[in-house]
Amino acid sequence: MIRKLARILAKFVFGFVALSLALVVLFKWLPVPITATMVLDPKVWDEGGLTKDWESLDNIDRNLVRAVIAGEDGKFCLHSGFDTEAIAKAAARNAQGGRIRGGSTITQQTAKNVFLWQGGGFFRKGLEAWFAFLIENVWGKRRIMEVYLNVAETGIATYGAEAGAQRYFNHSAARLSVNEAARMAAALPQPKRRAVVSPSGFTRRYGNMIAARMGVVRRDGLDACVYE
Repeated sequence: MIRKLARILAKFVFGFVALSLALVVLFKWLPVPITATMVLDPKVWDEGGLTKDWESLDNIDRNLVRAVIAGEDGKFCLHSGFDTEAIAKAAARNAQGGRIRGGSTITQQTAKNVFLWQGGGFFRKGLEAWFAFLIENVWGKRRIMEVYLNVAETGIATYGAEAGAQRYFNHSAARLSVNEAARMAAALPQPKRRAVVSPSGFTRRYGNMIAARMGVVRRDGLDACVYE
């Protein structure tokens, strides 16, 4: 009985590893058509469908790349998928109680957005770590950034940089000013709640902070790995 269960478990693990590797290799070259986040987003159905436009990173302004690095993951080009310092700090804050905070990198967020579902739990975090490891080693930084900017939720029933830029600024993501990119990045964690056009309060202050940090990203070449 134990041997039979062991064989079944081994087959399941082998199948999962093979399938996950196949998907990662496939999406290294092909656009991600849809994600669980999009399908499970109730706003998509309320709005009568989702808005998304896949664009090559060549057609997305470098200002937005700098903005998301400044706002989401300042060590994107320095880590191998996991920012251990940020994770440790988040764990320490969470241990003190209050609002739960994460230490996810852009790599981890991309892994979650493409292959998994939203929400917490140790099981999902474990899967996220596995897929983050895979895409770091199979895709590389440029492809991770390209996929992230195309599948991230940028507004109500709106996904991707291009659809977000058209929604808020009525022009392509290929030409975003520093302020436009910073405002989009400031809203990324909660695009349903944070205003991109005429932001106020925290979102406005956070956008201004991101705009200032973008200068540091540019000066120190913290986005260089994306354009190698």
